[in-house]
Amino acid sequence: MAALHSTAFCLGSVALSSRQELSFRRGNVKASAFSCPSSISIPQLSFQSKALGGDGLPETKDSSLVVCFGEMLIDFVPTINGLSLADAPAFKKAPGGAPANVAVGISRLGGSSAFIGKVGEDEFGYMLAEILKENNVNSEGMRFDPGARTALAFVTLRSDGEREFMFYRNPSADMLLQEAELDLDLIRKAKIFHYGSISLITEPCKSAHIAAAKAAKDAGVVLSYDPNLRLPLWPSAESAREGILSIWDTADIIKISEEEISFLTKGEDPYDDAVVRKLCHPNHKLLLVTEGAEGCRYYTKEFNGRVKGLKVDAVDTTGAGDAFVAGILSHLAKDLSLLQNEDRLREALKFANACGALTVKERGAIPALPTREAVYDAILHSVG
Repeated sequence: MAALHSTAFCLGSVALSSRQELSFRRGNVKASAFSCPSSISIPQLSFQSKALGGDGLPETKDSSLVVCFGEMLIDFVPTINGLSLADAPAFKKAPGGAPANVAVGISRLGGSSAFIGKVGEDEFGYMLAEILKENNVNSEGMRFDPGARTALAFVTLRSDGEREFMFYRNPSADMLLQEAELDLDLIRKAKIFHYGSISLITEPCKSAHIAAAKAAKDAGVVLSYDPNLRLPLWPSAESAREGILSIWDTADIIKISEEEISFLTKGEDPYDDAVVRKLCHPNHKLLLVTEGAEGCRYYTKEFNGRVKGLKVDAVDTTGAGDAFVAGILSHLAKDLSLLQNEDRLREALKFANACGALTVKERGAIPALPTREAVYDAILHSVG
C-alpha cells in the first residue's frame, strides 16, 4: 500500500465509550446468477435519466472519474487468525469502509476516483483523509463532524481468512452526512457513481444518499451498487431487505454475493439461475455475482457466463469484494462499451478477479489493495 498506516493495537489499551453500539456479524463472500421477470416485490425509487444513448447506456462522458459514496472507517484486524476478539493478543489498524476501499482501489490501479462521505473531526478522521490524499483520491466531498467519532470495526479472522465483524457506531460520523453537505458538482462530473446500502440505514445520511444518486442519474452518470450486507447494523432483517431493494431498480451495475442473494430472496437457492433471475430488472446493464476463490458470474441482457478466479492462500478476505469492484469499474470508467462486448468484458473480469485474489493475501482492506502492475504480474504467473 502507498500509505500503510498500520500499527499493532493491544486489546487492553483500546478505550471505547460505553454509549457506542456493538454489532456482530458472520461474514462470507461468494455467490450466484441473472436475466428478468420476478416474483420478488421490489419497492422502487424512480429516478429519470436524462442522457441515454441509443444502446440504452448513458451517453459517454469525457471524464473517467468514479465517485464513491458512503462510509470510511478504521478496521482493527487481529494479528493472529482463528481466535475470538477477546482472545486476540493484538490488532493491526487498517483504514477501510467499502466505498472508500473502492475509491482507493481504482486510484491504485491507475484510475481516477473521488470519495464522498463523513468522518469524525478526530485523529482517525484526519488519518483517513490523509490516506485518501496519499493515494491520489479526490477528497473534496469529504466532511468532518465535530460532534461524532469516526466509525470503528473490529474484525475476527477465522483460520480460513473469513470474517466476523463488531462495529462501534452510535452514531458515528458517517451516519450524519447531510444532503446540504453534498458536493453535487463533483457527482455530476463522474462517469460512474458507486455506493452501498449502509448509508441507507439512518437519517440524515439516507436522504443524502438518495439525493446524491438522483443527481447522478439525472446527469447521465452510470450507477454502480454493491449492497454489502451488514445485517447487525440494520434495525431488523426485514428493514435491511426493504432498504437494500428500495434502490435496486435504479442501478445500472450491481455486484452481489450468494449470501446476499439468499437473504434478499428469503432463503432460496442462490445457485439456481431461476432464483437469481428474480432479482433482474430491465434497467440493469450488468449483474455480477462474486464467488470468492472460484471467480465470478456475469449477466447482461445479451450474454452471461463465468470467469475463473486466481487461487491464493487467503490471510484476510476483508476488502476482496471491494478490490473486485475497483477492478471492473476501473475498466468500465474508461470504456462502457465493454458491456456490449463479451470477450472484452471477460478480460476485464479476469483482471477484477485477480484484484480480489491479491487483496486476500494481506491483512486489512486498503493496505492490501493491489497496483495495476501487481495484478498483471499475477495474471501472467497464473497463465505460466
